[in-house]
Amino acid sequence: MLTYKEWLNESAEYQGRKVTLDKPRSSDNPKKKYMVYVKNDKGNVVKVYFGDPESTIKRSNPDRRKAFRSRHSCDDDKPNKWEPRYWACKFWDKKSIKDLL
Repeated sequence: MLTYKEWLNESAEYQGRKVTLDKPRSSDNPKKKYMVYVKNDKGNVVKVYFGDPESTIKRSNPDRRKAFRSRHSCDDDKPNKWEPRYWACKFWDKKSIKDLL
């Protein structure tokens, strides 16, 4: 049985090409700002799009951060990694965005 770390580091393939899992990057979809490859609950690699390309993240303002995290229920229930809400909440966390990209 694989550990979680081994499971993440194993080579992943999406539509015939090798991809890196759980590493957000700029989106190839003009309607979304970021994308990330993740494994869903069935073990399939999926591409998750998230973020508004027209807006900037103003998370340095505590009131904005609190409103966003409340609106998306970031602290109440933990979303799955294959949901856009998980990654949006992660970007609005206290960690630097540069660390995520």
